[in-house]
Amino acid sequence: MLVTKKELTNLKLKGIKASDLEELAENFSIETKGRVSDLIKKMINISQNKLDEFIKRKYQAQVKKRQKLISDKELKKELQKVKYFRWGVIQGELDRKIQTEYVRKFVRYDDLIKGVKDKLQGDVTSYVIATWYNHWTTVLIEDHISQHPKIIPTLKNNFGVDIFFDNQPFDLKITYLPKEHSLEKSLKDPKGLIVWLYENQGAQRFGADNRLFVVLASKERLEESWKLKRDFDFVFGEIDKFFNRAIVSTKDEVVFTFKGKTYTTISKILIITK
Repeated sequence: MLVTKKELTNLKLKGIKASDLEELAENFSIETKGRVSDLIKKMINISQNKLDEFIKRKYQAQVKKRQKLISDKELKKELQKVKYFRWGVIQGELDRKIQTEYVRKFVRYDDLIKGVKDKLQGDVTSYVIATWYNHWTTVLIEDHISQHPKIIPTLKNNFGVDIFFDNQPFDLKITYLPKEHSLEKSLKDPKGLIVWLYENQGAQRFGADNRLFVVLASKERLEESWKLKRDFDFVFGEIDKFFNRAIVSTKDEVVFTFKGKTYTTISKILIITK
């Protein structure tokens, strides 16, 4: 459901670190003593424009702090060095794999060491590279989205809210087109893809929050969609065109089921293809 102005302000304030909240309160001559929840209540009617300006300024400071480690230009160069994208190990399954395929399988020490060198070492290396690549490409894309003029970012983890767009909160999900969906079908029925993504999320990470999906898909070879994710000039251009024209309304309501329960949420999707 669409949130009200007061709910929107509450969520924005919850997405600000405690120390920054105190600074914001002082800007409005508001007493900062007490719990964070009390401070948020005191600021629930502050100016949206001034609140947004404060958040954007703090977010820019966070980005600049990250860029001191490595500039965006240099980070993009590093990401171009990745020659292959292969998980090797299913996410979250490394310990189980070690136990079942090595610890409990081999009874002789030399066979164990050989098995580790022949297979496990390569699997772990592939997993680390894929995870590293996904993390830093996502960082750059999320930073670009968060600095769009129509976007207000959060400054910390905030209960399934990463950004605010058109006065609505969204959990930002950057992913690839699932193999269960053809690109043609997804482009014709993007809402059907949204429903599938909600209904097929992992139980441990389940959420019915508003979500904004950015889905990447290579037209010729879907398995190489990971390369599209580092085509930053193209991806950033598609993102800007989307946010420049998109709006949020009740037409974006999505109904899905998960483990026998029905949920209604607001969701939008951008499918980037090349």
